[in-house]
Amino acid sequence: MQSTNSAIQYITQKIASWQNRSPFILLFLAGIVGVFTGLLGSLFQIGLNLILNWHKNFSQHPVTSSSYFNYFLIFTIAAVMGAFSYYLVKKFAPESSGSGIPEVEGALLDERPVRWWRVLPVKFFGGLAALGSGMILGREGPTVQMGANLGKMTSDAFKLKDKESQHTLIATGAGAGITTAFNAPLGGILFIIEEMHDEFSYTKTSVKAIFVGCITACITYQFIMSSASILTLPTPNNVPLNSLWLFIILGLFLGAIGSLSNFLILRTRSYLQAFYKKNKFNFIVTGAVLAGSFGLLLSVASALSGDGFDVIPKVTEGFYAFYPLLLIFIFRFFATVLCFGSGAPGGIFSPTMALGAILGVLFGLIIQQLLPQYDIHLSSYAILAMAGLFAATIRAPLTGIVIIMEMTNGYMLILPLLLTCVSATFIAQTLGSLPLYSAILQSTLKNNN
Repeated sequence: MQSTNSAIQYITQKIASWQNRSPFILLFLAGIVGVFTGLLGSLFQIGLNLILNWHKNFSQHPVTSSSYFNYFLIFTIAAVMGAFSYYLVKKFAPESSGSGIPEVEGALLDERPVRWWRVLPVKFFGGLAALGSGMILGREGPTVQMGANLGKMTSDAFKLKDKESQHTLIATGAGAGITTAFNAPLGGILFIIEEMHDEFSYTKTSVKAIFVGCITACITYQFIMSSASILTLPTPNNVPLNSLWLFIILGLFLGAIGSLSNFLILRTRSYLQAFYKKNKFNFIVTGAVLAGSFGLLLSVASALSGDGFDVIPKVTEGFYAFYPLLLIFIFRFFATVLCFGSGAPGGIFSPTMALGAILGVLFGLIIQQLLPQYDIHLSSYAILAMAGLFAATIRAPLTGIVIIMEMTNGYMLILPLLLTCVSATFIAQTLGSLPLYSAILQSTLKNNN
């Protein structure tokens, strides 16, 4: 044991002494961060799948003949999961609430702490409990924050003193987290370049480190999980040139919806923060009620709960008629605002993509009735609207385009994707809507000053 510790200390000292002389050391550490992030993100997805499958089996094979008692059990179990998740956040790592991406941006500005020894277990187990209960949250938030914290953990373990090197590994972990969540390495790279351009210092070495981290994360994820796209949709068809004007209109509409979503999320966060301050138990009780309610919905109406990835293939295949689909969108829209705004340790990328897919199909159903000569498949509308709503909400159009293309293989839609995302971003900026994560970070820094 003593010889092992001596060897580790020797390696650590060597790396610390070499880091300023050789950029390869930083790239090597970035590869380690990518592997760790891919591994932890894969374990997170496996754990979440196990919980959701158990939930599904429990609902299909009730323990008693009384349906009311079974529903009570489902509500109670999900409520306990929610209370556990929110308790972990409140007690041990308040910075792990929400997606965690604003915390990463704050860390790159040296405005927010990175307490990886607290955040990693809280985000992992708290995220599993919140998402596993059935709340409308995405797993990309936990994987991004865990990846960034793994980057800081690695820099601490190897005693990197240079701030730029520390920030590079934090950003590398965040990009690797996006890569792992969506099996989208290019999306992970672009996310850092586009979303964090104001917080991150770009050099040739730091950009290469992000590339290395995202590549190793993707390899690790695919080795453990699968190389297949995480969304299986009907093959989209080419969009005729004379129909491109439709997607400018679609983008403008999505920009307005994205602006409304951001406004409501920020207002909900503000209101609930004031509510939580009135009583120290309000935060935990809110988590229990939300998780129990959405856990029950997961059993009786699965389309109204969860991250939405199960809903997207159904809506693109025309499983729902127009008006039921409209009601699903309205419910999921406000439920997404409530779940994410409550401070649960989960992300908003996936729910936003689900909302975009539903909006796209609704738009497509209208166009098919009014302009049937265009003959555009519903999956094409869904893919375009997923990227457009992402661009309007997160304000990262290139990231949205690339992630959606990597997830759906919709590469032939590049021109309408660009038109949709540019027009969505334009109208969001015109309406004065701030990028969601930047607005949340500003609010957090203001409340802590």
